[in-house]
Amino acid sequence: MRLRTALRSHIGRVRQVNEDRAWIGTVSGGLTAAAVADGMGGHNAGDVASTIAIDSLSQSLSLWDAALSAEASEGKLRELVLKANTAVFEAAESHAQYHNMGTTVIIALIDEKDGLIGHIGDSRVYRVRGGAIEQLTEDHTLVNELAKSGQLSPEEAANHPRRNVLMRALGTDRDVAVDVLRIEMLPGDRLLLCSDGLSNLVERETILDTLTATDIDLDEAADRLIALALAAGGYDNVTVALIDYASAGAAAEGGTP
Repeated sequence: MRLRTALRSHIGRVRQVNEDRAWIGTVSGGLTAAAVADGMGGHNAGDVASTIAIDSLSQSLSLWDAALSAEASEGKLRELVLKANTAVFEAAESHAQYHNMGTTVIIALIDEKDGLIGHIGDSRVYRVRGGAIEQLTEDHTLVNELAKSGQLSPEEAANHPRRNVLMRALGTDRDVAVDVLRIEMLPGDRLLLCSDGLSNLVERETILDTLTATDIDLDEAADRLIALALAAGGYDNVTVALIDYASAGAAAEGGTP
């Protein structure tokens, strides 16, 4: 296996609680899995929602069937995310202090040929390839909907005061739509999964410069991304998970922040 990983999470400089949760591991068939959740809700319910979501996803992925067909695996990934949605929703329904809590979620399941991405909310997955960076996920936000309809310019959307208003989150409703996409992986590709504590504070070109720097390894790149978010104000929790399709053989690594 030639996939290497790194994972970092930081409370930031302003928040009292880190409501981000993340996980990276190796599942059945040697597949590498990563998930990031950015919780929301009053009375510290955001960290409860993100914890429930990541716990549910990591447990479900431990039972992943690597023999599934491409079509079946897409359906299975959607099923796992919906199971996590139910877990968060029912916890909120059962405890008044957790009313209306929810979380974003991004999940990647990768091998040396391709991968699956599951997504709800505005946490993002980027792919770096050939010196360029591409956002693979679409933000489920009010501002993005306005931008797509032409009501906001890209510049207006980037600086809009309501850019964090979500149109879709995991756990806030009994039913939710899950975006699932299949991606190609090539040697040299690098995936970044991150909460908006990075993407809202650090310019995309700066992220690219960090992820293509030749003088640092993958762990140092993750540390540098966290440091950049903190240097930009650290107004939010920030989490980054990196998956590197190395050109030379390396064992997959995993852990929790």
